[in-house]
Amino acid sequence: MTSTPAVLHAADLAHRRAGEMLVTTTETVAGFRVVRVLGLVRGNTVRTRNLGQDFLAGLRNIVGGEVTQYTAMLSQSREQALDRMRAEALALGANAIIAMRLTTSTVMAGAAEILAYGTAVVLAPEE
Repeated sequence: MTSTPAVLHAADLAHRRAGEMLVTTTETVAGFRVVRVLGLVRGNTVRTRNLGQDFLAGLRNIVGGEVTQYTAMLSQSREQALDRMRAEALALGANAIIAMRLTTSTVMAGAAEILAYGTAVVLAPEE
């Protein structure tokens, strides 16, 4: 059985299972200390609407209610941006991302960018 460095104990950072990484909007994590700041990491995706979604959205606008096609598209886009950010942090040797933010911007008519960014760090349990 191989030993794992203290900063990577699965028992201490349960969020790291199966390739997951702790991602938080806060600048601190209770019970842990930042032992190394690795820098800014980000992930993004740009998505465009399609004619079918626009037609359904127009109908939904008339009768009211949630436009589930857009909701699903935006949810998938956020996850893709987060996955890309996590991959960048992992490549730097991070076990967590702190101060994470999500932002959306229009890059052209009908296309939006979802950007996830934060600070890649190495956390260790407080002693």
